Parts: sequence; C-alpha cells; structure tokens
Amino acid sequence: MKAIYLDNAATTKIDAEVLNLMYISMQENFGNPSSTHQFGRKAKSAVETARKNIAKHFNVTAPEIIFTAGGTEADNLILNNAVLNLGVQRIITSKIEHHAVLHTCKFLEKSKNITLDYVNVDEFGSIDLLHLEVLLADSEAKTLVSLMYINNEIGNILPLDEIAVLCKKYNALFHSDTVQAIGHYNLDLQENSIDFIAASAHKFHGPKGVGFAFFKKGFGVLPMFYGGDQERGARSSTENVHSILGMDKALTIAIDNLYADKEYIEKLKLYFITELQKISKSIQFNGLSSDFKKSSYTILNVRFPVKNDMLLFSLDMAGIAVSGGSACQSGSNKGSHVLAEILKDEEADKTSVRFSFSKYTTKEEIDTTIIKIKELL
Repeated sequence: MKAIYLDNAATTKIDAEVLNLMYISMQENFGNPSSTHQFGRKAKSAVETARKNIAKHFNVTAPEIIFTAGGTEADNLILNNAVLNLGVQRIITSKIEHHAVLHTCKFLEKSKNITLDYVNVDEFGSIDLLHLEVLLADSEAKTLVSLMYINNEIGNILPLDEIAVLCKKYNALFHSDTVQAIGHYNLDLQENSIDFIAASAHKFHGPKGVGFAFFKKGFGVLPMFYGGDQERGARSSTENVHSILGMDKALTIAIDNLYADKEYIEKLKLYFITELQKISKSIQFNGLSSDFKKSSYTILNVRFPVKNDMLLFSLDMAGIAVSGGSACQSGSNKGSHVLAEILKDEEADKTSVRFSFSKYTTKEEIDTTIIKIKELL
C-alpha cells in the first residue's frame, strides 16, 4: 500500500536539494557562530548570508530578520514585544487565528492587563472590515492588530492591503502570521504597512524547528529569554546554522518555482473539487476554501453531508494522511475552533476534513483518495 500525504498545511516534505545542503553543512560548517576563530567566523558568515538572502525576497534589510525556532516562537516574540517593549495596550485579533496568536493574546490579557478585542468574522470566515474600523476608531489606546494572512484550516486569504491601510489610518501596529503564505505567495513588505510577520521553514519544504520574525526597522526587540545575546540581542541561543541554511535554500527554491508550482497545484485542487462533487452534491467546502481567488491553492476544507467519526481513522488505515477539521471529531477533545466559530451547530457537527496539497502531490494520489472516500461514504 503506497502512502498518500495530503496534509501539507501541517508540514511538508523536505526538498532533496535542501537535505543535501544541510548534510554538507553538518559535515563542513560545524563551528559556533559566536566563536571568533575561523570555524566560528565561517558559520557566522553563512548565517548572515542566509539572512541577507531571505531579506531580499521580502524587499527588506537583513537586520529586520530575526531567526527563531519556528512560527510559534516568532508570533510569541512579536506579540510580547508589542506589549512589553512598544507600549501596546490593546490587541485586536479574531477568534479563528492560530493558537500561537490566540493563546499568547489571552496570556497577555491576563498577565499584562491589556485590552483584547475580537473582530467579527462571517459564516465563511472572512474578516468584517467595517467592524475592524469601528474597533480601531473606538479607542485611543496604542493598538496592535494581529490577523493571519492565510488561515491554516480553511485557507482564507486576508485582504492584507486593506487591513494595512486601516491600521495606518488609525496609527495601529499590524502583525500578520504569514506561516501558510511564505513560499507560496510573493510578499513585498515595502508595498504595504505590515510591521511584523512570522514564518516557518517546514511549511515550504524546509526543515522543522526553524523560522523567522520580521520586525520593521525602528522597532527595538526585547528578548523573551536571556543568555548569549545572539541575534543582535533579540534571541539568546546558539544559532541553528544548518537549519537556517536549509530554510534559505528552501525559500529560494519555492520562490523561483512559485508560479509553476501554483499552476500545477491549482489544477490538482480543481480536479479534486470536481471529483468530490461527483460523489455528492451535498458535499460542501468550509470557509472560502473552494474559491480560487480568495483562498490558498494549497488548502481545501471539505464538509461531508454526514457525521462519520471514523473517517479520518479509516483514511489513515488506507494510507491517506489528512487532518480533521470538525468541531466534534474522533481523537480530539476540542475539535476545530475555527469551524466552531463560523458554522452553525448542525453543520459543525458533520465531519469535516482538511486536504492540503504540495508540488509532490500527484493526480494518481487524488484518484486513489476519491475512490477511498466513495467507499467510506
């Protein structure tokens, strides 16, 4: 039985070129970047070259990129800095954000007494821009808006430019978790007023355990933990040299092949939608995940017309890896907070599954998955 991987929003297969580069680095580039001898200088030079390369992709300067252990740490670093270092007294977010943002905001509300407001979302998971403007106009407290670029469960694409304009109009800072977007969409940080972003390498065929935070020039960075003052004092810990180089390589590959990969994956997603609708016209798509203009081409969140607590397990037993997306599902006590927020109880109780694709997904794998879904339904 050949295994089929359709959970690329959770993590992606590491590109072979990335693996090779990291293997060579582990053999030849083992110095500590903080050491002053030639081995340390070599490692430091490699890290700084990677930082410059990554910065160029976003049209920013190298010092604005801070390497982290991934997107969750980057979100935490940004949100904590906003409150502890930049004087933010109020955060506006939504209830369908990643838990790296939601849980951090709740912690800051309790521990630092910040005001936490939630912007409304509609039944498709779209941000209510009118309500956001009402919230921004409602207080003179220094405010940070934190809204993710692409929702990791339903794939909705945030209207970044419109949000950025509103934030600038009301002198609010703007943070976006861009973990699901980096490597899949171009993002020029000079063209909008985003102040902070978070990224994670394993979402674009890089290694796990490494990512970065972008802090727009002019913002000081207070570390969350202390030690050796690495990353210009922003993050103490010996740099993960090999993974940083792997992230740089993975991002370069992703951006160089972005349009070709997008075209290929979009065709697969469209084909999958078409075949699912042949099974049953009652199959629905959560959020805007079936809208190719308003959702990520890598994510499709499918709501089946029945409740089948064993569907994910059965797909797994058939060698097909996917993620659950139901508000009440087998194997999860909490279910999806995103679907619970946007769906009515009756619809949220039905079985939803997130399928997510990559450049390694094949049409044959889609066909096999469709056949198995027919059997299980």
